[in-house]
Amino acid sequence: MDPHKRSATIEAIDERELVLTQGRYGTDTDGYQAMLAAGRQFPDRVWAVEGCNGIGRHIAQRLVADGETVLDVPAKLSARVRVFDTGQGRKTDPVDAHSVAVAGLRRPNLRPVVADDVTVAIRLLVDRRDELGRTRTETVSRIHHLLLELIPGGAKKFLTRGQASYLLRTAPAPVGVAAQTRHQLARELIDELTVIDAKSGLRTSTCASS
Repeated sequence: MDPHKRSATIEAIDERELVLTQGRYGTDTDGYQAMLAAGRQFPDRVWAVEGCNGIGRHIAQRLVADGETVLDVPAKLSARVRVFDTGQGRKTDPVDAHSVAVAGLRRPNLRPVVADDVTVAIRLLVDRRDELGRTRTETVSRIHHLLLELIPGGAKKFLTRGQASYLLRTAPAPVGVAAQTRHQLARELIDELTVIDAKSGLRTSTCASS
C-alpha cells in the first residue's frame, strides 16, 4: 500500500510477485471499507504499508484495529526497491504500491505494526502540553506588549494572570479608538490565557515575557 492523507493505492501480489489486483481507494469510511474488502478476498494475506510512523499511521492503525496483520515498510526501503525494479526514481502511486508490496514480500524482519498503547497516549498528551506551553508564552508576550501601551511605566516582566487582569482593570480609561482596541485585545488575551492554563493544568503559575 502507498498511503496518502485522502487516498491509498494498493496492489496485491503472490509469492512470485504476480500482480493479483490493484486499486485506489479513498480514506473516508466508504473508501476504507472498500479497500478492506478488496484485501480480504485473499485469505492468506499480510498488509505492507509504507511509513507506519508517519503518513501511513492512520491506515495502518485502522487495519490493525480490524484484526489485520500489517508490516511497516520504511520509505527508504521502498524507494530502493523502486529504483532497482524500474531503473529510475520516478514516482507514481501504482509504482510506489508495487515497490512497497515487493519490499514487504522480500525483506525479512520488517516491523509488525501493533495497536497504539498507553505509551502513544502519553506522548500525545506531552506533545499537547508542549503546544499549550508555546501558545501560553506567545499569549503572555502579547499581553505584556499591550500593557506597556496602556499603563504608564508599563507592567513588570513577570506577572500572573490575576495581576495582568488587575492592571488592566485599574489602568486609565482608554481614550481614542487605538487605546480602546488595545484594551479590548488585552482583555481577550487574558481570557485566552485563563483557558490555556486550565487546559495545561496550570493554576498559579507566573507569567513571564521576554
